[in-house]
Amino acid sequence: MPAFEPVLLARIDKENSQSLDGYRADGGYVALDKALGMAPADVTAMVKDSVLRGRGGAGFPAGLKWTFLPKDHPGPIYLCVNADESEPGTFNNRILMEEDPHQLIEGIAIACYAIRSSKAYLYLRYEYGRSYRVLDAAIKECYAAGLLGKNIQGSGFDLDIVLHRGAAAYICGEETGLIESLEGKRAWPRIKPPFPAIEGLFRKPTIVNNVETLCCVVHILNRGVAWFKSIGVQPDPSNPRDLGSFGPKLYCLSGHVNKPGCVELPLGVTTRELIDEHAGGVWKGRRAKAIVPGGISMGFLSAEELDTPLDFNGPGKAGCLGLGTAAVVV
Repeated sequence: MPAFEPVLLARIDKENSQSLDGYRADGGYVALDKALGMAPADVTAMVKDSVLRGRGGAGFPAGLKWTFLPKDHPGPIYLCVNADESEPGTFNNRILMEEDPHQLIEGIAIACYAIRSSKAYLYLRYEYGRSYRVLDAAIKECYAAGLLGKNIQGSGFDLDIVLHRGAAAYICGEETGLIESLEGKRAWPRIKPPFPAIEGLFRKPTIVNNVETLCCVVHILNRGVAWFKSIGVQPDPSNPRDLGSFGPKLYCLSGHVNKPGCVELPLGVTTRELIDEHAGGVWKGRRAKAIVPGGISMGFLSAEELDTPLDFNGPGKAGCLGLGTAAVVV
């Protein structure tokens, strides 16, 4: 695979990666300024045209989901940010929240502007204590700088972000279970339809997006649709249902490897490349017996299936449920 320049993880090793000043020095909130100069429908169209697929596990197109909201709804409309990262072996959201929180906040603000929402609920896994502290400090910085609250940047756009710590339940990663928990009830998934875009949080139209998905929105606004679609895997022309797998992806590497960690690569990298080139190989010189490609719920790849591409279609062809969270456990 040719050399790839990370964008989602580009700032995480910088000394001031968590601060507003540091983020702005690296071009932070320029994408929000661009979005505020566009019509909300045009921002939605841009994300839809990019075919950004949800990074939380399901892979549903984010921009298409935004279009499901009722037209001309008087409001309120809510955005729920799914940061209940409970799938075993998954820790990419935690890295984004703890090392580059303003990237997420900017993505939230752009998404809220696009869907005409003035309130976002950031639903955070309870065990992520450091994530809570870092996000809380970053949100307060934004209020002080006029990037959150009333009339943001003189645009007439209002936005409040509520940081909510979840109840430490795996099921809260499912969007309607998350909504039930936010409402103070048992986190039990709702029967769909109605879908959250029609009747979600507090029975109002609601969009639920994953942390990594919203971070991708920032770079789509900054770099454009053509850039995003130049990365990853093109649709299979013989399969009309294949939407393609575009953009960068954060892959978590853990288990019996020499260098566990999180790497950013184009969608479609193979399991073998991840293990051999980015995880330092299987520990103690042994051979891999099986690999979980994207969280325990996805199933297993055998040692003979290491060349399976980890995009939204590859694992399914090998008998797995899908890409899931791209948390590779060896």
